Amino acid sequence: MSIYLNKDSKIIVQGMTGGMGSKHTTLMVEAGSNIVGGVNARKAGTSVELGGKELPVFGNVAEAMEKTGADVSVLFVPPAFTKDACIEAIDAGIGLLVVITEGVPVQDTAEVWAYLESDANKGGTRMIGPNCPGIITPGESLAGITPHTISGSGPVGLVSKSGTLTYQMMYELKDYGFTTAIGIGGDPIIGTTHIDALAAFEADPDTKAIVMIGEIGGDAEERAAAYIKDNVTKPVVGYVAGFTAPEGKTMGHAGAIVSGSAGTAQAKKEALEAVGVKVGKTPSETAELMREILKDL
Repeated sequence: MSIYLNKDSKIIVQGMTGGMGSKHTTLMVEAGSNIVGGVNARKAGTSVELGGKELPVFGNVAEAMEKTGADVSVLFVPPAFTKDACIEAIDAGIGLLVVITEGVPVQDTAEVWAYLESDANKGGTRMIGPNCPGIITPGESLAGITPHTISGSGPVGLVSKSGTLTYQMMYELKDYGFTTAIGIGGDPIIGTTHIDALAAFEADPDTKAIVMIGEIGGDAEERAAAYIKDNVTKPVVGYVAGFTAPEGKTMGHAGAIVSGSAGTAQAKKEALEAVGVKVGKTPSETAELMREILKDL
């Protein structure tokens, strides 16, 4: 089992013919993903060979879905055009929209988020990102930029704000493996939250335990802690990046800024530990905490 993405997912790539799009489409094909085409209005009707696979290019998402049966889109579009590309995919009724692009204006993401929540989203699109590595179900499918060789399949579910910490945790626990790993992105507004992923992992019978990686800024981890207390029966371990970050300074992600005591790593750690989540001081320590849990399952 997995969440959101599996071997039957049919994936299109918005921006497939660009530099980043073509590079990562090739890597997704190599990962075993079922890539069925791409979208670029200026190159519609052509095709490109990526990863040894001839892939058609369509003029828009609706046409690509009609011709290929695609239910997932991965978006490699420059920040200025990301909002329009997202709305195009939502209007077409894509099931899963994975937005890799970094530097999307927060107002644009807010407008996309509002569109997702409105009656216009009749197809029920789920968005992951923006500014994220995407989602991988090891051994089945990759929609994004996560290196597929880090880890195989196994009983752990992983949700992380950070891309690189997603990769590190997958490496640290490669001896056990993962059902699905999701990098949700570190921007102030994102499509899929820790809570969304926790709910999906809780409902997935093959996920036996969950790793949740957060970071300073905002209150997403505190809200996740409250959700875990009331709704999650599976063991959860956590890590919060940013214990040494100076107050009031943005660190890395646009959403990673601490104001007073709100949003500090210590406050998040305490909120998680108060509901029974073991929190490591480093990614390696977090992985060890998960190993201790998995030994007893």
